[in-house]
Amino acid sequence: MIAAETDESTGSHAEDDENYFVSMTDMMVGILFIFIIMLMVFALNFQKQTDQTEMLTKQQRQQIERAQQLARQIANLQTRIDTEVSEINKADKARATLLETIRARLEAVGLKVTIDSATGVLRLAEDAIEFASDNSTLDRTASANVDALSKVLLDVLPAYSACASDAICPQHSGYTVETVFIEGHTDRTGQDNRNWQLSTERAVNTYRRIVDNFPGLRNLKNSASREVLSVSGYAYTRPATNREDPDGRKINRRIDLRFVMEADREKRLTELTNLLEQMKQQVETLQESARAGLPVSKQPAPNVAP
Repeated sequence: MIAAETDESTGSHAEDDENYFVSMTDMMVGILFIFIIMLMVFALNFQKQTDQTEMLTKQQRQQIERAQQLARQIANLQTRIDTEVSEINKADKARATLLETIRARLEAVGLKVTIDSATGVLRLAEDAIEFASDNSTLDRTASANVDALSKVLLDVLPAYSACASDAICPQHSGYTVETVFIEGHTDRTGQDNRNWQLSTERAVNTYRRIVDNFPGLRNLKNSASREVLSVSGYAYTRPATNREDPDGRKINRRIDLRFVMEADREKRLTELTNLLEQMKQQVETLQESARAGLPVSKQPAPNVAP
C-alpha cells in the first residue's frame, strides 16, 4: 500500500509539473504573441511616421524653394531701392547747386540771401524785401529787389524746367523743379486770422510783381506741364528767428522761396518699399509654417518688374 501510494503520489506530482510547464508555455506564447503584435504596431507606426516625415520634408523643400525665390526678389528690389535713393540724393545735390547758383547771382547784384540745402529754402534778407508791420505792400526798394530776383530766376530756372518739344531749350541739368513756392511770413503780433491773410497777400503781391515784369517765368513748366511758380502763406508758424524784439519781428516779416524737385522718384520709392514689406511678410509666413509643420499657403508672389 505504501508503495502504491508512493507511485500515485509521484504520478500526481508529475502531472502537476506538466500542467505547470504547459501553463508557463502558454503564457510565454501569449507574451510572445503580444510582443509580436506590439512589434507590428510599432512597425506600422514607424512606417506612418516615416511617410509623414517624407511628406514634411517635401513641404519643407517647397517652403525653402519659395523662400529662396522671395529672397531673390527682395535682393532685386533692394537693388532698385538703392538706385532710387541714389537718384534722390543726386536730385538733392542738383537742388543745392541750383540754390548756390541763384545765391551767387543775387549777391553779385548786391542782394544778400541765405540758403538751407536740406529744405530747399532760399531766404531773402529783411532789407531786400521788407514789409512794414500789418502791411503787404512792396515799397520801391522791395519792388526793385524783386525785379533783380526775377531776372536771376529767368536766367537760371530754364535749365531745371521741363522743355516743350517745339521750344529751343538750354542745356538741361538733368533734374526738374516741380514747384518754386513764393512763401509769405509774418511776425507773431496781431490777430491770427489777419496774419494768415497778411502772409498770403505778401506772397501774392511778390508773385504778381514777378510775373508782371517777367512774364517768361510763367512759361516755365514742370514735367506735368504745370507752372513752376506758386504761392503760399504761413502766417507766423515758420519763424526765421524766435526773437520777439523789434529786430526779430522785422526778420520774420519776410519772403522765402522754397524749391521742390520732381517727386516722382520718391513716389516710386514708396511703391517699392511697400512691395518689399509684402515680400518680408510672405517670408515670415513661410518661416512660421515651417516651424509648425503646416503646408505652404499658395500666395501669389508680388509683381516685381526687373
